Amino acid sequence: MATMEAAADAVLAAAARAFCRPVAVFVQIQGCFICLTLALGWAVAAFVRKKEIRKMRRKIVDGNSFAFLCDDIDELEHYVQEKLPRVSVIMPLKGFGEHNLQNWRTQITSLYGGSLEFLFVVESKDDPAYHAVSRLIAEYKDKLEAKVVVAGFSTTCSQKIHNQLIGVKKMHKDSKYVLFLDDDVRLHPGTIGALTKEMEKNPEIFIQTGYPLDLPSGSLGSYCIYEYHMPCSIGFATGGKTFFLWGGCMMMHADDFRQDLYGVVSGLKDGGYSDDMTLAAIAGQYKRLISSPPVAVFPHPLASDLSFSRYWNYLRKQTFVLESYVSKVNWMMNRALFASHCYLSWGFVWPYIMALVHVVAALRAPYSEIVKDASNSSSGLKLVCCLLICTLTELVSMWNLTKVEIQLCNMLSPEGPKVSLGSYNWGLVFIAVLVDNFLYPISAFRSHFSQSINWSGIRYYLRDGKISKIERENKLKYTDLGGKHLHGRRTYPAKSSLLGYLSIILAQWHQPKKYDV
Repeated sequence: MATMEAAADAVLAAAARAFCRPVAVFVQIQGCFICLTLALGWAVAAFVRKKEIRKMRRKIVDGNSFAFLCDDIDELEHYVQEKLPRVSVIMPLKGFGEHNLQNWRTQITSLYGGSLEFLFVVESKDDPAYHAVSRLIAEYKDKLEAKVVVAGFSTTCSQKIHNQLIGVKKMHKDSKYVLFLDDDVRLHPGTIGALTKEMEKNPEIFIQTGYPLDLPSGSLGSYCIYEYHMPCSIGFATGGKTFFLWGGCMMMHADDFRQDLYGVVSGLKDGGYSDDMTLAAIAGQYKRLISSPPVAVFPHPLASDLSFSRYWNYLRKQTFVLESYVSKVNWMMNRALFASHCYLSWGFVWPYIMALVHVVAALRAPYSEIVKDASNSSSGLKLVCCLLICTLTELVSMWNLTKVEIQLCNMLSPEGPKVSLGSYNWGLVFIAVLVDNFLYPISAFRSHFSQSINWSGIRYYLRDGKISKIERENKLKYTDLGGKHLHGRRTYPAKSSLLGYLSIILAQWHQPKKYDV
């Protein structure tokens, strides 16, 4: 026993000395720098979002009680609303889960005053989403333009992209803009109006986008997803031009699809796996503008039973995206993202492993001479203190951005369910930060060497960056992220609100009960 203890002390002392050598010190300082960089990015993002909150509050003080819809209350006049362009909203659906009904209601009860149609696209009538959304549409009857489109099975691209392209074919011939939404997006009443206003203001915009604010359900897996999205949120909180694109919310010119401008249709249809990565690559190739307005942040409730295994498959899906590409330049960019993300992820985690060794060495020092000598001769605890300060700074900045985005979401949806910062467990957030960054490189390398992924019961295989084979598996009961039922039927309760009533009134101003497609 004493021999084993002496051996363990020797290993601990050697590790404490090794982690104080120049290379190890560099790694630990680099970890501190990564923490501070994230903290700075989140602080800037919070400033942009906070600026929008202050702007809305000023409008309310000036008498505009509809500041969550528009900057100038005169924009709600009928003669202004009737001039708004027609928008087609396309939502590819897969399965039916606990939050879908509420999300769909926020989408179809939009307070956009122009002509608006909703196309819910499913792969088949056997999908539980088909029955659920059909009942929802029936509830509103002829008070809005909405229908369910059966797209059939994809053969050359991902099922989501296939559904989107079928929806484009079915959209109204007079639609000026098309808005793609994921079925787990909780829209604000004024979102469609805000996106359309920016498109009208600047015709050079190729795509308008936004980003979700994850609402963890309490499981470690849900916090890992929240942590994964938070660094990306920095790129969407620019208040305008951005290089980032999120497939959950994309508004584009309808004519770009009708004319296959820049190859948007062919690029997606011909082996496309990821809608946002493909369109972002096209935007970069042709130097087209992607914009993200400051109000485009959406509450994203995660499934209450989101397990760690479902998080892992979601992470696999995210890293698998980097294996798909549409051009050589796109391939090079994806390889650069692959390398930099893997390096930074483990560059973030290793300092905490080293700090743990320094702390253990300091605690063991009073009972072991060899560990005491190693601990006294090193600056390990100083590095630990530095990392602790940087970590607290990072977490406070993340907390602040989350708080600001929650305030903004609550103001943009005054009648919606209130989001609370109190539901976040910041101990689990810290653990999720370490877990997610540790697992990312493992997931990335597995995606690279496997070249396949199973998502929502469909297995995709890549070859030369494009989907080459699709297999459908019926053994999965739930989707991986939303916890949605892939088979069977579910019922839901009816619900109404003032915003829903107002949306019906606005819809009746312009929208015909019958329309051509």
